Amino acid sequence: MILNLPFAALRAFEAVARHGSFSDAADELGVGQSAVSQHVKSLEEWLGHDLITRGARRSFPTRDGARLALSISDGLGQISEVCEDIRDKRRDDKTIVISCHPGFAFIWLFPRLLSFDHAHPESAISITTDTGLRGFARSEADIGIRYGTGDFPGYAVQPLMSETLCPVCAPSLLEGSKPLRRLADLAFHTQIRDEFAPTTTELPTWEYWARETGQSLPTPARIRSFGQTNMVLQATIQGDGVAMGRSPLVMDALADGRLVQPFAQTVRSPLEYWLVYPEDQRRQKKIAVFLDWITAEADAQMRRHASLSHRVAND
Repeated sequence: MILNLPFAALRAFEAVARHGSFSDAADELGVGQSAVSQHVKSLEEWLGHDLITRGARRSFPTRDGARLALSISDGLGQISEVCEDIRDKRRDDKTIVISCHPGFAFIWLFPRLLSFDHAHPESAISITTDTGLRGFARSEADIGIRYGTGDFPGYAVQPLMSETLCPVCAPSLLEGSKPLRRLADLAFHTQIRDEFAPTTTELPTWEYWARETGQSLPTPARIRSFGQTNMVLQATIQGDGVAMGRSPLVMDALADGRLVQPFAQTVRSPLEYWLVYPEDQRRQKKIAVFLDWITAEADAQMRRHASLSHRVAND
């Protein structure tokens, strides 16, 4: 009999055991560190034994934990090989597989794919999501869309979009008993933070925006953090608080009025979006077609956002 195994918890535990770090495991899995910790704890409770010895700097598997981690690694590796083989059999010359972070896929890419389908009905797009912090195997995807500084050795790297940063909120927060009109008014509102970020020395945070604009942030009424960018956007649109808006991901909501920019100060983000692919991929016609399309889409969005930002600054 095969047990009804908690696969999400097993995968999280294996990542912690391999990295020796809950934080690194969370980065790999694209979730918050607290979620990984909860998965490991629930697995230990399910088994009735400790699996990880937690330390201040590093965490190590116990003897039972090491046995289990090795078994999970071997099993998932075999499953991965079989899945890749099955996917390769399904893929034909017309399918383009794109690898990107789920937040970017949900917010930016999905709404625009219909225009690609209309323009190129001979091609099919398949999306695979991951943390977006690494390269990818040729069997996994044809093109990666990555967020960071563009450092992906061994791949062709092409800039897709730069981004600017500014606080954003729902229009309802501009009114009410504590209207958001000045920077000091942030003290009466919830600050929404995006936990997802690549490992770099500079991150597009609230603190970065304040430093670059020469301002001092008041202590917010409360802070809410999310490990998925689409959750940050949804909470902000619902009026749950004020978020640091990253232009490619908030421009559509700003344009249709779901979000507003309460302050005019905008700064250039230290990170950008990049197209990443194996060196020889550009010679394939389907890849060249997609790269040309998505580059044109990104350029058009950046022009629209620049125009919108200009109007906000002049209001």
